[in-house]
Amino acid sequence: MSEKHSAKKQSADSKVESVEPAVIASDSNSQSAVHYVDLYESDHKVYTRKITGFFQKLRRYTGLPLMAAYLLIPWLVIDGRPAMLFDLPERKFHIFWMTFWPQDGMFLAWVLIISAFALFTVTVLVGRVWCGFTCPQTVWTLMFISVEHFCEGDRNQRIKLDRQPWTANKLFRKSSKHFLWFTIAFITGVTFVGYFTPIRELLLGLWPNRDPTTGFVYWDIHYAAAFWTFFFAGMTYLNAGWMREQVCKYMCPYARFQSVMYDRETLAVHYDAGRGEKRGPRKHDEDYKAAGLGDCIDCSWCVQVCPVDIDIREGLQYECINCGLCVDACDTVMDKMEYPRGLIRFTSADALETGRTRFWRPRLFGYTLVLVAMVGVFVYAVSHRLPVSVDVIRDRGARLYRVTGDQVQNVYTVKINNMDRRAHTYDIRVSGEHEYRLRGLRVVELDEGEIFTVPVRISVDRSALTSPTNEIEITVTAADDDTITATQKTSFIGPKSVNSSE
Repeated sequence: MSEKHSAKKQSADSKVESVEPAVIASDSNSQSAVHYVDLYESDHKVYTRKITGFFQKLRRYTGLPLMAAYLLIPWLVIDGRPAMLFDLPERKFHIFWMTFWPQDGMFLAWVLIISAFALFTVTVLVGRVWCGFTCPQTVWTLMFISVEHFCEGDRNQRIKLDRQPWTANKLFRKSSKHFLWFTIAFITGVTFVGYFTPIRELLLGLWPNRDPTTGFVYWDIHYAAAFWTFFFAGMTYLNAGWMREQVCKYMCPYARFQSVMYDRETLAVHYDAGRGEKRGPRKHDEDYKAAGLGDCIDCSWCVQVCPVDIDIREGLQYECINCGLCVDACDTVMDKMEYPRGLIRFTSADALETGRTRFWRPRLFGYTLVLVAMVGVFVYAVSHRLPVSVDVIRDRGARLYRVTGDQVQNVYTVKINNMDRRAHTYDIRVSGEHEYRLRGLRVVELDEGEIFTVPVRISVDRSALTSPTNEIEITVTAADDDTITATQKTSFIGPKSVNSSE
Protein backbone atom coordinates (compact mmCIF):
# COMPACT_ATOMS: atom_id res chain seq x y z
CA MET A 1 0.00 0.00 0.00
CA SER A 2 1.31 3.45 -0.90
CA GLU A 3 2.32 6.00 1.75
CA LYS A 4 -0.69 8.16 0.79
CA HIS A 5 -3.17 5.38 1.46
CA SER A 6 -1.33 4.26 4.61
CA ALA A 7 -1.52 7.76 6.02
CA LYS A 8 -5.16 7.94 5.01
CA LYS A 9 -5.87 4.67 6.83
CA GLN A 10 -4.03 5.77 9.97
CA SER A 11 -5.91 9.06 9.98
CA ALA A 12 -9.23 7.28 9.57
CA ASP A 13 -8.37 4.80 12.32
CA SER A 14 -7.69 7.64 14.76
CA LYS A 15 -11.18 9.05 14.30
CA VAL A 16 -14.31 7.93 16.11
CA GLU A 17 -16.53 6.25 13.55
CA SER A 18 -20.31 6.14 13.74
CA VAL A 19 -20.25 2.45 12.80
CA GLU A 20 -19.14 0.12 15.58
CA PRO A 21 -16.03 -1.78 14.46
CA ALA A 22 -15.99 -5.52 14.01
CA VAL A 23 -13.78 -7.63 16.25
CA ILE A 24 -11.56 -10.33 14.74
CA ALA A 25 -9.68 -12.66 17.07
CA SER A 26 -7.43 -15.49 15.95
CA ASP A 27 -6.98 -16.75 19.50
CA SER A 28 -9.79 -16.37 22.03
CA ASN A 29 -7.36 -16.82 24.95
CA SER A 30 -5.02 -14.02 23.88
CA GLN A 31 -6.09 -10.39 24.26
CA SER A 32 -3.15 -9.29 22.11
CA ALA A 33 -4.62 -11.18 19.14
CA VAL A 34 -7.75 -9.02 19.04
CA HIS A 35 -7.85 -6.61 16.10
CA TYR A 36 -10.43 -3.90 15.41
CA VAL A 37 -11.42 -3.41 11.79
CA ASP A 38 -13.49 -0.43 10.66
CA LEU A 39 -16.32 -1.57 8.41
CA TYR A 40 -16.58 1.89 6.87
CA GLU A 41 -13.88 4.44 6.22
CA SER A 42 -14.93 8.02 5.51
CA ASP A 43 -13.09 9.39 2.51
CA HIS A 44 -11.26 12.66 2.29
CA LYS A 45 -11.76 15.13 -0.52
CA VAL A 46 -10.27 13.93 -3.79
CA TYR A 47 -8.20 16.42 -5.78
CA THR A 48 -7.72 15.08 -9.30
CA ARG A 49 -4.91 16.16 -11.58
CA LYS A 50 -5.69 17.37 -15.08
CA ILE A 51 -4.22 15.10 -17.74
CA THR A 52 -4.37 14.65 -21.50
CA GLY A 53 -3.91 11.51 -23.53
CA PHE A 54 -5.47 8.91 -25.78
CA PHE A 55 -8.23 7.75 -23.41
CA GLN A 56 -9.10 11.30 -22.46
CA LYS A 57 -9.62 12.09 -26.14
CA LEU A 58 -11.52 8.84 -26.67
CA ARG A 59 -13.88 9.76 -23.85
CA ARG A 60 -14.47 13.12 -25.52
CA TYR A 61 -15.31 11.45 -28.84
CA THR A 62 -17.73 9.01 -27.19
CA GLY A 63 -19.20 11.35 -24.58
CA LEU A 64 -19.88 14.42 -26.70
CA PRO A 65 -22.21 12.67 -29.20
CA LEU A 66 -24.15 11.07 -26.33
CA MET A 67 -24.38 14.39 -24.52
CA ALA A 68 -25.49 16.17 -27.68
CA ALA A 69 -28.15 13.52 -28.31
CA TYR A 70 -29.42 13.81 -24.72
CA LEU A 71 -29.72 17.62 -24.95
CA LEU A 72 -31.09 17.90 -28.50
CA ILE A 73 -33.58 15.03 -28.85
CA PRO A 74 -36.33 16.74 -26.76
CA TRP A 75 -36.14 19.73 -29.14
CA LEU A 76 -36.60 17.67 -32.31
CA VAL A 77 -40.09 17.56 -33.80
CA ILE A 78 -41.44 14.69 -35.93
CA ASP A 79 -44.95 14.83 -37.38
CA GLY A 80 -45.82 17.82 -35.22
CA ARG A 81 -44.78 16.26 -31.87
CA PRO A 82 -41.50 15.86 -29.96
CA ALA A 83 -39.29 13.16 -31.41
CA MET A 84 -39.18 11.39 -28.05
CA LEU A 85 -41.93 12.03 -25.52
CA PHE A 86 -43.09 9.72 -22.74
CA ASP A 87 -46.60 11.08 -22.27
CA LEU A 88 -47.60 9.45 -18.99
CA PRO A 89 -51.04 11.12 -18.56
CA GLU A 90 -52.07 9.99 -22.05
CA ARG A 91 -50.23 6.67 -21.69
CA LYS A 92 -48.48 7.20 -25.00
CA PHE A 93 -44.76 6.81 -25.58
CA HIS A 94 -43.62 8.52 -28.76
CA ILE A 95 -40.21 7.34 -29.92
CA PHE A 96 -39.28 8.94 -33.23
CA TRP A 97 -41.70 7.61 -35.85
CA MET A 98 -43.43 5.08 -33.59
CA THR A 99 -45.93 5.37 -30.76
CA PHE A 100 -46.04 2.72 -28.05
CA TRP A 101 -48.84 2.02 -25.59
CA PRO A 102 -49.07 0.23 -22.24
CA GLN A 103 -50.00 -2.90 -24.20
CA ASP A 104 -46.46 -2.78 -25.62
CA GLY A 105 -44.89 -3.15 -22.18
CA MET A 106 -43.28 -6.40 -23.31
CA PHE A 107 -40.99 -4.38 -25.57
CA LEU A 108 -39.70 -2.46 -22.55
CA ALA A 109 -38.98 -5.74 -20.78
CA TRP A 110 -37.07 -6.93 -23.83
CA VAL A 111 -35.05 -3.70 -23.98
CA LEU A 112 -34.03 -4.13 -20.34
CA ILE A 113 -33.07 -7.78 -20.84
CA ILE A 114 -31.08 -6.97 -23.98
CA SER A 115 -29.32 -4.12 -22.18
CA ALA A 116 -28.37 -6.46 -19.34
CA PHE A 117 -26.93 -9.05 -21.72
CA ALA A 118 -25.10 -6.34 -23.65
CA LEU A 119 -23.58 -5.17 -20.38
CA PHE A 120 -22.53 -8.72 -19.51
CA THR A 121 -21.00 -9.24 -22.94
CA VAL A 122 -19.03 -6.00 -22.90
CA THR A 123 -17.87 -6.59 -19.32
CA VAL A 124 -16.56 -10.06 -20.11
CA LEU A 125 -14.60 -8.60 -23.02
CA VAL A 126 -13.33 -5.21 -21.83
CA GLY A 127 -14.37 -4.83 -18.20
CA ARG A 128 -16.17 -1.76 -16.88
CA VAL A 129 -15.75 0.48 -19.93
CA TRP A 130 -19.41 1.42 -19.59
CA CYS A 131 -18.59 2.96 -16.20
CA GLY A 132 -15.47 4.70 -17.45
CA PHE A 133 -16.75 6.16 -20.71
CA THR A 134 -20.55 6.35 -20.97
CA CYS A 135 -22.07 6.05 -17.49
CA PRO A 136 -23.94 9.31 -16.72
CA GLN A 137 -22.39 9.44 -13.26
CA THR A 138 -18.88 9.40 -14.76
CA VAL A 139 -19.70 11.77 -17.63
CA TRP A 140 -21.30 14.38 -15.38
CA THR A 141 -18.63 13.97 -12.68
CA LEU A 142 -15.82 14.59 -15.16
CA MET A 143 -17.78 17.55 -16.54
CA PHE A 144 -18.03 19.04 -13.05
CA ILE A 145 -14.31 18.34 -12.47
CA SER A 146 -13.51 20.22 -15.69
CA VAL A 147 -15.45 23.20 -14.36
CA GLU A 148 -13.48 22.90 -11.13
CA HIS A 149 -10.21 22.95 -13.08
CA PHE A 150 -11.38 25.99 -15.02
CA CYS A 151 -12.43 28.01 -11.96
CA GLU A 152 -9.91 26.93 -9.33
CA GLY A 153 -6.93 25.62 -11.28
CA ASP A 154 -5.16 22.28 -11.30
CA ARG A 155 -4.69 19.93 -8.35
CA ASN A 156 -2.00 21.79 -6.41
CA GLN A 157 -3.76 25.12 -6.93
CA ARG A 158 -7.04 23.74 -5.58
CA ILE A 159 -5.35 22.24 -2.52
CA LYS A 160 -3.65 25.55 -1.84
CA LEU A 161 -6.88 27.47 -2.39
CA ASP A 162 -8.81 25.32 0.10
CA ARG A 163 -6.15 25.85 2.75
CA GLN A 164 -6.20 29.61 2.34
CA PRO A 165 -8.46 31.83 4.44
CA TRP A 166 -11.53 33.26 2.78
CA THR A 167 -10.68 36.20 0.54
CA ALA A 168 -12.42 37.99 -2.30
CA ASN A 169 -10.48 35.87 -4.81
CA LYS A 170 -11.41 32.61 -3.09
CA LEU A 171 -15.04 33.67 -2.79
CA PHE A 172 -15.17 34.57 -6.49
CA ARG A 173 -13.61 31.29 -7.60
CA LYS A 174 -15.81 29.14 -5.36
CA SER A 175 -19.02 30.98 -6.23
CA SER A 176 -18.20 30.83 -9.96
CA LYS A 177 -17.67 27.08 -9.72
CA HIS A 178 -20.94 26.46 -7.91
CA PHE A 179 -22.83 28.77 -10.24
CA LEU A 180 -21.61 26.81 -13.27
CA TRP A 181 -22.32 23.54 -11.47
CA PHE A 182 -25.89 24.53 -10.77
CA THR A 183 -26.33 25.83 -14.33
CA ILE A 184 -25.27 22.45 -15.73
CA ALA A 185 -27.46 20.66 -13.19
CA PHE A 186 -30.47 22.84 -14.04
CA ILE A 187 -30.04 22.22 -17.78
CA THR A 188 -29.79 18.50 -17.00
CA GLY A 189 -32.99 18.56 -14.94
CA VAL A 190 -34.94 20.56 -17.54
CA THR A 191 -33.78 18.24 -20.33
CA PHE A 192 -34.69 15.11 -18.39
CA VAL A 193 -38.20 16.35 -17.60
CA GLY A 194 -38.39 17.45 -21.26
CA TYR A 195 -38.65 13.77 -22.17
CA PHE A 196 -41.94 13.58 -20.23
CA THR A 197 -43.49 16.95 -21.05
CA PRO A 198 -42.88 19.13 -24.14
CA ILE A 199 -39.72 21.05 -23.35
CA ARG A 200 -40.87 24.30 -24.95
CA GLU A 201 -43.96 24.38 -22.74
CA LEU A 202 -41.80 23.47 -19.76
CA LEU A 203 -39.42 26.38 -20.29
CA LEU A 204 -42.28 28.82 -20.85
CA GLY A 205 -43.84 27.60 -17.63
CA LEU A 206 -40.60 28.07 -15.69
CA TRP A 207 -40.38 31.67 -16.88
CA PRO A 208 -42.20 34.04 -14.49
CA ASN A 209 -45.30 35.87 -15.70
CA ARG A 210 -46.94 38.98 -14.27
CA ASP A 211 -50.68 39.38 -14.00
CA PRO A 212 -51.49 42.75 -15.67
CA THR A 213 -54.49 43.28 -13.39
CA THR A 214 -53.10 42.44 -9.96
CA GLY A 215 -49.38 42.73 -10.69
CA PHE A 216 -48.71 39.38 -9.02
CA VAL A 217 -45.93 37.17 -10.44
CA TYR A 218 -46.94 33.58 -11.22
CA TRP A 219 -45.59 30.54 -13.03
CA ASP A 220 -47.73 28.68 -15.55
CA ILE A 221 -46.37 25.22 -14.85
CA HIS A 222 -47.74 22.09 -13.23
CA TYR A 223 -46.35 21.56 -9.74
CA ALA A 224 -45.22 18.02 -10.61
CA ALA A 225 -43.13 19.22 -13.58
CA ALA A 226 -41.56 21.97 -11.44
CA PHE A 227 -40.83 19.53 -8.60
CA TRP A 228 -39.13 16.93 -10.80
CA THR A 229 -37.13 19.58 -12.66
CA PHE A 230 -35.58 20.91 -9.46
CA PHE A 231 -35.33 17.43 -7.95
CA PHE A 232 -33.21 16.09 -10.80
CA ALA A 233 -31.22 19.33 -10.92
CA GLY A 234 -30.48 18.98 -7.22
CA MET A 235 -29.55 15.30 -7.49
CA THR A 236 -27.22 16.06 -10.41
CA TYR A 237 -25.58 18.85 -8.40
CA LEU A 238 -25.22 16.54 -5.39
CA ASN A 239 -24.03 13.39 -7.19
CA ALA A 240 -21.61 14.95 -9.68
CA GLY A 241 -20.44 17.85 -7.53
CA TRP A 242 -20.19 16.42 -4.04
CA MET A 243 -20.64 12.65 -3.85
CA ARG A 244 -18.72 11.71 -7.01
CA GLU A 245 -16.67 8.58 -6.29
CA GLN A 246 -18.91 7.68 -3.34
CA VAL A 247 -21.66 6.81 -5.82
CA CYS A 248 -19.35 4.39 -7.65
CA LYS A 249 -17.97 2.88 -4.45
CA TYR A 250 -21.00 2.51 -2.23
CA MET A 251 -24.19 3.12 -4.23
CA CYS A 252 -23.66 1.49 -7.63
CA PRO A 253 -24.60 -2.23 -7.57
CA TYR A 254 -22.62 -2.92 -10.75
CA ALA A 255 -19.33 -2.57 -8.88
CA ARG A 256 -20.39 -5.32 -6.50
CA PHE A 257 -21.27 -8.06 -8.98
CA GLN A 258 -18.79 -7.24 -11.74
CA SER A 259 -16.30 -9.79 -10.39
CA VAL A 260 -18.73 -12.55 -11.36
CA MET A 261 -18.35 -11.55 -15.01
CA TYR A 262 -14.56 -11.06 -15.01
CA ASP A 263 -12.20 -13.85 -16.01
CA ARG A 264 -8.47 -14.03 -16.62
CA GLU A 265 -8.88 -12.97 -20.26
CA THR A 266 -11.00 -9.88 -19.51
CA LEU A 267 -9.29 -6.70 -20.66
CA ALA A 268 -8.99 -4.19 -17.83
CA VAL A 269 -6.56 -1.58 -16.54
CA HIS A 270 -3.58 -3.41 -15.01
CA TYR A 271 -0.26 -2.36 -13.54
CA ASP A 272 2.68 -4.43 -14.80
CA ALA A 273 4.30 -5.17 -11.46
CA GLY A 274 6.97 -7.36 -13.05
CA ARG A 275 8.22 -4.40 -15.01
CA GLY A 276 7.50 -1.63 -12.53
CA GLU A 277 8.82 -3.04 -9.25
CA LYS A 278 10.80 -2.17 -7.32
CA ARG A 279 9.41 1.37 -7.57
CA GLY A 280 11.24 4.47 -6.45
CA PRO A 281 12.54 7.91 -7.51
CA ARG A 282 15.63 8.28 -9.63
CA LYS A 283 17.44 10.76 -11.82
CA HIS A 284 16.69 10.91 -15.52
CA ASP A 285 20.08 9.53 -16.64
CA GLU A 286 20.59 7.15 -13.70
CA ASP A 287 21.17 3.44 -14.30
CA TYR A 288 18.17 2.45 -12.25
CA LYS A 289 18.37 -1.20 -13.26
CA ALA A 290 21.71 -1.50 -11.52
CA ALA A 291 20.11 -0.04 -8.40
CA GLY A 292 17.46 -2.75 -8.48
CA LEU A 293 14.62 -0.40 -9.46
CA GLY A 294 11.80 -0.98 -11.94
CA ASP A 295 10.24 1.45 -14.39
CA CYS A 296 7.82 2.93 -11.84
CA ILE A 297 9.31 6.14 -10.42
CA ASP A 298 6.60 6.32 -7.72
CA CYS A 299 5.38 9.73 -8.88
CA SER A 300 1.79 8.85 -7.83
CA TRP A 301 0.33 10.53 -10.91
CA CYS A 302 -1.78 7.43 -11.52
CA VAL A 303 -3.36 8.01 -8.10
CA GLN A 304 -3.74 11.77 -8.52
CA VAL A 305 -5.74 11.49 -11.76
CA CYS A 306 -8.02 8.68 -10.56
CA PRO A 307 -11.62 9.93 -10.14
CA VAL A 308 -12.39 7.15 -7.62
CA ASP A 309 -9.15 7.67 -5.64
CA ILE A 310 -7.53 4.25 -5.85
CA ASP A 311 -3.97 3.12 -6.48
CA ILE A 312 -4.02 0.80 -9.48
CA ARG A 313 -0.57 -0.45 -8.48
CA GLU A 314 -2.19 -2.35 -5.61
CA GLY A 315 -3.93 -4.65 -8.09
CA LEU A 316 -7.37 -4.94 -9.62
CA GLN A 317 -9.99 -3.35 -7.33
CA TYR A 318 -13.76 -3.28 -7.54
CA GLU A 319 -13.77 0.54 -7.42
CA CYS A 320 -11.82 0.80 -10.70
CA ILE A 321 -14.10 2.04 -13.50
CA ASN A 322 -11.59 1.43 -16.34
CA CYS A 323 -11.60 5.09 -17.35
CA GLY A 324 -7.97 4.89 -18.53
CA LEU A 325 -6.88 8.18 -16.93
CA CYS A 326 -4.12 6.40 -15.02
CA VAL A 327 -2.93 4.93 -18.34
CA ASP A 328 -2.66 8.41 -19.87
CA ALA A 329 -0.89 9.75 -16.77
CA CYS A 330 1.62 6.90 -16.67
CA ASP A 331 2.30 7.12 -20.41
CA THR A 332 2.98 10.85 -20.01
CA VAL A 333 5.54 10.15 -17.28
CA MET A 334 7.11 7.32 -19.27
CA ASP A 335 7.53 9.68 -22.23
CA LYS A 336 9.29 12.21 -20.01
CA MET A 337 11.59 9.54 -18.61
CA GLU A 338 12.11 8.08 -22.13
CA TYR A 339 10.87 4.67 -20.95
CA PRO A 340 8.58 2.42 -23.02
CA ARG A 341 4.87 3.07 -22.62
CA GLY A 342 2.47 0.50 -21.19
CA LEU A 343 3.55 0.21 -17.56
CA ILE A 344 -0.15 0.70 -16.84
CA ARG A 345 -2.31 -0.48 -19.73
CA PHE A 346 -5.47 -2.24 -20.81
CA THR A 347 -4.59 -5.91 -20.78
CA SER A 348 -5.64 -9.20 -19.20
CA ALA A 349 -4.29 -11.09 -16.23
CA ASP A 350 -3.17 -13.91 -18.53
CA ALA A 351 -1.38 -11.47 -20.83
CA LEU A 352 0.62 -10.10 -17.89
CA GLU A 353 1.79 -13.60 -17.00
CA THR A 354 2.07 -15.36 -20.36
CA GLY A 355 2.17 -12.50 -22.88
CA ARG A 356 -0.96 -13.67 -24.72
CA THR A 357 -4.70 -13.73 -24.20
CA ARG A 358 -7.75 -15.29 -25.83
CA PHE A 359 -10.41 -12.90 -27.01
CA TRP A 360 -12.95 -15.47 -28.18
CA ARG A 361 -13.71 -18.03 -25.49
CA PRO A 362 -16.85 -20.11 -24.83
CA ARG A 363 -18.26 -17.71 -22.25
CA LEU A 364 -17.96 -14.65 -24.48
CA PHE A 365 -19.20 -16.60 -27.51
CA GLY A 366 -22.29 -17.71 -25.58
CA TYR A 367 -23.09 -14.17 -24.42
CA THR A 368 -22.65 -12.82 -27.94
CA LEU A 369 -24.80 -15.53 -29.51
CA VAL A 370 -27.65 -14.93 -27.05
CA LEU A 371 -27.36 -11.16 -27.48
CA VAL A 372 -27.50 -11.34 -31.29
CA ALA A 373 -30.49 -13.70 -31.14
CA MET A 374 -32.41 -11.45 -28.74
CA VAL A 375 -31.68 -8.32 -30.78
CA GLY A 376 -32.86 -10.10 -33.92
CA VAL A 377 -36.11 -11.23 -32.29
CA PHE A 378 -36.68 -7.75 -30.85
CA VAL A 379 -36.14 -6.00 -34.20
CA TYR A 380 -38.46 -8.47 -35.93
CA ALA A 381 -41.17 -8.00 -33.28
CA VAL A 382 -40.99 -4.20 -33.44
CA SER A 383 -40.95 -4.10 -37.24
CA HIS A 384 -43.99 -6.43 -37.42
CA ARG A 385 -45.86 -4.75 -34.59
CA LEU A 386 -49.50 -4.16 -35.52
CA PRO A 387 -50.76 -0.62 -34.97
CA VAL A 388 -54.21 -1.81 -33.83
CA SER A 389 -55.44 -3.93 -30.97
CA VAL A 390 -58.85 -5.33 -30.09
CA ASP A 391 -60.23 -6.51 -26.76
CA VAL A 392 -63.49 -8.43 -26.54
CA ILE A 393 -65.32 -8.54 -23.21
CA ARG A 394 -68.57 -10.33 -22.58
CA ASP A 395 -71.25 -7.93 -21.41
CA ARG A 396 -71.55 -8.67 -17.70
CA GLY A 397 -74.85 -6.83 -17.42
CA ALA A 398 -76.64 -9.24 -19.71
CA ARG A 399 -77.49 -12.94 -19.53
CA LEU A 400 -74.96 -15.42 -20.84
CA TYR A 401 -77.15 -15.88 -23.85
CA ARG A 402 -80.63 -15.08 -25.04
CA VAL A 403 -82.91 -17.25 -27.16
CA THR A 404 -85.18 -15.33 -29.54
CA GLY A 405 -87.26 -17.58 -31.71
CA ASP A 406 -84.81 -19.78 -33.57
CA GLN A 407 -81.81 -17.51 -32.80
CA VAL A 408 -79.29 -17.58 -29.94
CA GLN A 409 -77.68 -14.23 -29.08
CA ASN A 410 -74.61 -13.19 -27.08
CA VAL A 411 -73.72 -9.58 -26.24
CA TYR A 412 -70.11 -8.37 -26.23
CA THR A 413 -68.20 -5.14 -25.75
CA VAL A 414 -65.51 -4.64 -28.40
CA LYS A 415 -62.75 -2.12 -27.63
CA ILE A 416 -60.64 -1.03 -30.60
CA ASN A 417 -57.38 0.86 -30.05
CA ASN A 418 -55.97 2.64 -33.10
CA MET A 419 -52.27 2.81 -32.19
CA ASP A 420 -51.24 4.07 -35.60
CA ARG A 421 -50.13 7.68 -36.13
CA ARG A 422 -52.95 8.33 -38.64
CA ALA A 423 -56.71 7.84 -38.80
CA HIS A 424 -58.29 4.60 -40.08
CA THR A 425 -61.74 3.17 -40.76
CA TYR A 426 -62.08 -0.32 -39.31
CA ASP A 427 -64.44 -3.12 -40.32
CA ILE A 428 -65.66 -5.51 -37.61
CA ARG A 429 -66.25 -9.14 -38.59
CA VAL A 430 -67.08 -12.35 -36.75
CA SER A 431 -66.17 -15.88 -37.80
CA GLY A 432 -66.40 -19.37 -36.38
CA GLU A 433 -67.44 -22.93 -37.03
CA HIS A 434 -71.04 -21.88 -37.68
CA GLU A 435 -72.60 -19.03 -39.61
CA TYR A 436 -72.58 -16.20 -37.06
CA ARG A 437 -74.21 -12.87 -37.71
CA LEU A 438 -73.10 -9.58 -36.17
CA ARG A 439 -75.69 -6.97 -35.30
CA GLY A 440 -74.66 -3.44 -34.39
CA LEU A 441 -72.04 -1.02 -35.62
CA ARG A 442 -69.86 -2.74 -38.20
CA VAL A 443 -67.73 0.17 -39.44
CA VAL A 444 -65.80 2.42 -37.02
CA GLU A 445 -63.80 5.55 -37.87
CA LEU A 446 -60.97 6.19 -35.44
CA ASP A 447 -58.57 9.10 -35.30
CA GLU A 448 -54.89 8.73 -34.47
CA GLY A 449 -54.50 7.18 -31.02
CA GLU A 450 -58.26 6.98 -30.45
CA ILE A 451 -59.80 4.19 -28.39
CA PHE A 452 -63.41 3.29 -29.23
CA THR A 453 -65.74 0.92 -27.41
CA VAL A 454 -68.79 -0.49 -29.18
CA PRO A 455 -71.40 -3.06 -28.00
CA VAL A 456 -72.25 -5.78 -30.51
CA ARG A 457 -74.76 -8.62 -30.65
CA ILE A 458 -73.77 -11.88 -32.25
CA SER A 459 -76.41 -14.43 -33.17
CA VAL A 460 -76.56 -17.88 -34.70
CA ASP A 461 -79.28 -20.39 -35.61
CA ARG A 462 -80.10 -22.49 -32.57
CA SER A 463 -80.28 -25.60 -34.68
CA ALA A 464 -76.67 -25.07 -35.84
CA LEU A 465 -75.21 -25.27 -32.33
CA THR A 466 -73.83 -28.65 -31.38
CA SER A 467 -72.22 -27.61 -28.10
CA PRO A 468 -73.06 -25.11 -25.34
CA THR A 469 -69.62 -23.48 -25.74
CA ASN A 470 -68.30 -22.52 -29.15
CA GLU A 471 -65.16 -20.62 -30.11
CA ILE A 472 -65.51 -17.54 -32.31
CA GLU A 473 -63.11 -14.87 -33.59
CA ILE A 474 -63.81 -11.15 -33.82
CA THR A 475 -61.57 -9.40 -36.31
CA VAL A 476 -61.05 -5.69 -36.99
CA THR A 477 -59.35 -4.66 -40.25
CA ALA A 478 -58.44 -1.26 -41.61
CA ALA A 479 -60.44 -0.51 -44.77
CA ASP A 480 -57.51 1.27 -46.41
CA ASP A 481 -54.84 -1.30 -45.47
CA ASP A 482 -55.82 -4.93 -44.94
CA THR A 483 -52.40 -5.67 -43.34
CA ILE A 484 -53.54 -3.65 -40.32
CA THR A 485 -55.71 -6.22 -38.60
CA ALA A 486 -56.20 -7.70 -35.16
CA THR A 487 -58.14 -10.75 -33.99
CA GLN A 488 -59.48 -11.72 -30.58
CA LYS A 489 -60.87 -15.16 -29.74
CA THR A 490 -63.79 -15.55 -27.37
CA SER A 491 -66.53 -18.01 -26.49
CA PHE A 492 -70.10 -18.07 -27.73
CA ILE A 493 -72.45 -19.54 -25.12
CA GLY A 494 -75.63 -21.39 -26.05
CA PRO A 495 -78.17 -23.65 -24.36
CA LYS A 496 -77.06 -27.01 -23.08
CA SER A 497 -79.47 -28.70 -25.47
CA VAL A 498 -80.43 -27.46 -28.89
CA ASN A 499 -84.04 -28.40 -28.08
CA SER A 500 -84.00 -26.40 -24.85
CA SER A 501 -85.93 -23.16 -24.67
CA GLU A 502 -83.85 -21.77 -21.76
